[in-house]
Amino acid sequence: MQISDLIILLILLGCMTTYIPVFLCLFFTAAFGFVVFLDMPLALLAQTLFRSLDNFSLVVVLFFILCGNIMSKGKTVEKLIDLANALVSWLPGGLGMAGVIGCGLFGAISGSTVATVVALGGFMIPALIKNGYDESYTLGLMTTSPNLGVIIPPSISMIFYSMISNVSLEGLFITGFIPGIIIIICVCIYTWFLYRNRTDIKRLPAPSLNQLYTILKEGFWALMLIVIIFGGIFSGMFTANEAAVVASVYAFLIELFIYKSMNFADVKEITISSAVTSATLLLIVASATCFGRYLTFENIPNRVAEVVVANIHSPFVFLLAMNILLLIIGMFMDIISATLILGPVFLPLLAPFHVDPMHFGLIMTVNLAIGYCTPPMGVSLFITGALAKRDIIYVSKSVMPFLAIQVGVLFFLTYFPDVVLFLPRLLGYL
Repeated sequence: MQISDLIILLILLGCMTTYIPVFLCLFFTAAFGFVVFLDMPLALLAQTLFRSLDNFSLVVVLFFILCGNIMSKGKTVEKLIDLANALVSWLPGGLGMAGVIGCGLFGAISGSTVATVVALGGFMIPALIKNGYDESYTLGLMTTSPNLGVIIPPSISMIFYSMISNVSLEGLFITGFIPGIIIIICVCIYTWFLYRNRTDIKRLPAPSLNQLYTILKEGFWALMLIVIIFGGIFSGMFTANEAAVVASVYAFLIELFIYKSMNFADVKEITISSAVTSATLLLIVASATCFGRYLTFENIPNRVAEVVVANIHSPFVFLLAMNILLLIIGMFMDIISATLILGPVFLPLLAPFHVDPMHFGLIMTVNLAIGYCTPPMGVSLFITGALAKRDIIYVSKSVMPFLAIQVGVLFFLTYFPDVVLFLPRLLGYL
């Protein structure tokens, strides 16, 4: 490592340990590197800043944020939870199972972990505790299950990975289904074993056919949102970008005219709120791109690749090292910044170890998703703690069994790539 690399790293880490926003940490570090270590005009940095936002792929991020906010404010979440309840709430621990299934269904529309925590956490945490579920189990479940929002497509982090790697976005989306379903099944099994002999837990009776029909009828329009997104993308009817726009329009229509859960004044408020959230993300994208450009000019990705290839000779060890490194990084850095900064550094390492970029994109997404629930910077920990009025230490202890499940699934998909790449190969994306 050169002295300039060490200085840049220390500046970046030093900024991130303060209250300086992430996008400013990245931009100031890049600007310092351009001024001190590169013999290039600062105008190049300014061009990079603006050109990074001139990317049509960013449209899909903005509209999926809007779609998630519409559902959070409307009745779509309630309808999805009712459907999940009807499927499993009569089983031992059924309400907990409904919580993780609801997170999976909501994640299949919103593409965001934070949106899933806020939308379902505020609804499910009081319901679970009221029905006799342990507070520790409840907080652990509703802190970690929203990770499905970025694992099950559409995933905002996968969109950014596709931008930097040129991997097929549709193919990358498909890889997320298998680990997402496995996590849901494992959490349901864990819940069943935990509560199978508990008689103090309120268990709803199995719904009759008439009740099931009524729930399906009321939740039909919410379910159709998932069908429209994935049916449209994988049938070739429209692209992922167009799917996000169609989903947002459809969500507005059903909330305004079918569920009648909002009015036109709410539409304005939701649109402004989504614009603010989108602007925050775009600032991170622009600053991370500037920092990435500095790394490229310093040839850091290739130098890292040479060091790794010289010292690691086994694909098994390489993937293990990547998993450990990404799990640690996820504790301190948000998923968008980490994907945009580290993706270009890690991509040159894949070919020597015969790792498929699409497979690595999924590994990276799952790793960094787990970071939402790991201290000290896990966003989901703070949101759940605020909802339940518990400190971060209590919430951090609560998530451990569920994190063990997700880490186990992570290592399974890492070393059995054919399981997750089967569908992309079948549909011609590989």
